[in-house]
Parts: sequence; structure tokens; C-alpha cells
Amino acid sequence: MTGLGHFVGLTAPLFLLVLFGYALSTFGRWPSAATDALTRFVFTVAMPALLFRLMSDFSRLPRVDARILVAYFGGCLAVYVLGRVVAAAAFRLDGVSQSVFGMGGIFSNNVLLGLPIAKVALGDAAMPGVSLILVFNSLVLWTLVTVSVEWARHRELSAAGLAKTVRGVIVNPIVASILVGTAWGFTGIALPAFADRTIALVADAGLPLSLIVLGMGLAHFGIRAGWRISGALAALKLIAQPAVVYGLALLVGLSSGDVAVVVLMAALPIGANVYLMARQFDALSGPIASGIVLTTILGAFTTPLALALAGAPVR
Repeated sequence: MTGLGHFVGLTAPLFLLVLFGYALSTFGRWPSAATDALTRFVFTVAMPALLFRLMSDFSRLPRVDARILVAYFGGCLAVYVLGRVVAAAAFRLDGVSQSVFGMGGIFSNNVLLGLPIAKVALGDAAMPGVSLILVFNSLVLWTLVTVSVEWARHRELSAAGLAKTVRGVIVNPIVASILVGTAWGFTGIALPAFADRTIALVADAGLPLSLIVLGMGLAHFGIRAGWRISGALAALKLIAQPAVVYGLALLVGLSSGDVAVVVLMAALPIGANVYLMARQFDALSGPIASGIVLTTILGAFTTPLALALAGAPVR
């Protein structure tokens, strides 16, 4: 239980920042335009600065074990299939809604919440593995749900839809900053001191701001719509996914540090991208919104527990 107490102590301030953002939006009467502007800054400036600076020193970072992708996305695929089965058997959902439900069980809030927790709880040594997951996450999971929905609707795949997904991922500032930073790191050229310091100052603002804007965003979601579906999503996301990913990580022989990385990324609450999917495909918007709020609240307790149970190194 010492490990659990350690991770609770590390992650509690992060979730308190989420609560602070929620309070600002709910009781501070901050306009939605302010939330949108801060969110845009975090996604397009602060977090890309953090990731670019980290990956620009690629030659000094620990080598990334590609089996991380097997453990993480293998677990995602298994739980996605399980989610579709649950959606069909327990809730009698159609194919499109099954697809969105299944995605709710595997798509983590890995930027706004995952990056700060990984950096604080696991340290810089974990960041290359986290970055590897981030690069492939949107591409793999958006492609999966697009294929699934297109097949459910038309029983055929749309090349145009897949191409749009790929383009969207490539120009995503988070993914682009990782790729550009890694390319710079391979050159072996150190960033000029003044540039490195400037980027560091911007990056340092990204971690707390990401958590605050997450809380501000949660204030716009409700927790009443489709509570039975939301509860099932929470069980899939916070219990089934980290458990399956943990099992696969052990099966492929990942190191203890990499096991901690994939379990953390799997144990995170549902990401806001799933709500965008629900809106795009016109399915389960209410239950997904409720699930995002519910899993974020529960995640304050289950995330440190998952880290402790996975044997994450105590720093």
C-alpha cells in the first residue's frame, strides 16, 4: 500500500487542478470563449512545445520498445470487441452506436490528463513511450471507428473517409510536434540555449493549464443522460482496458517501466475525442458526455490504484 499512497500523493494535485478548472467555469462564470481559447493554446502551443523539446533531445532518451504498441493497441482492440458485444447484448444498440460505445471503452484522455500524470508520476524516462502511443493513437483509433461505422452503415469502406482521417492525424499539432522533434533529435544538433529556454517556459505552462482547461470543459457536460450506459463505459474504460493491457504487457515481456506506461495510458478516463465521434456519427452523445465526467471523477481514485497494482516504479 506504500506504492498506492505514493501515487495518490503525486496525482491528487493534478486532479485538484481539474476540479479548480471545473469550479472556474461553473461558479466563476468564465465565458465559453475563454475556455475555447485556453484549450486551443494548450493543444496548439503549450503541449506541442513540451513534446518538441523533449523529443529534440532524442539521442539522450531511453530507447523505446516497439512492443509497447502491441500491448497497448492489442488491448484496445480486445476491449473494443468486448465493448461492441456488451453494447449489443446488454443495450440492444445498433452497429453505429456499438462502434461509438466500444470507442468509449478504449479512447483515453491521453493529452490533457495523460501527459501531466506520466511526467509527474513516471518521469521523463517514460515520455518516449508515451509519445509513441500518442503518435499512433488517433490514427489507429479514429481509423478503427471510421471503418466500423462505415461498415455498419453501408457494408463497405470509404477510401475518402480513411484519407481524411489520415490527413487529420498528420496535421494534428500534438503528433506533428513529436515527429518534428524526433527528426530534430536525429540530427544531433542541440537547440540554442535561448530557444531551448523559451520553449521550456511555454512548455512548463502546458501541464497545469491542460488540467485546468480539462476541468473547464467538463463543466459543459452533464452526468444524467444514459447513466446505465455510462456506468458500463466506466467499467470498460477504468477496469477492463487497463487489466487487458497489463496482461498483454506481461505476455510480450515489457520492462516494469514500460508496463507502467501502457497501464497508465489505458487506465485514464475517456477522452473528449469520443464525444466528437458521438457528435459526428450522431450516436450516444448524452451517455458519452456523462461517461467522460464519470470516468474523470472516478479516475482520481482508480488511476493511482492502477499504477500501484501495475508495479510502477516509485520515484
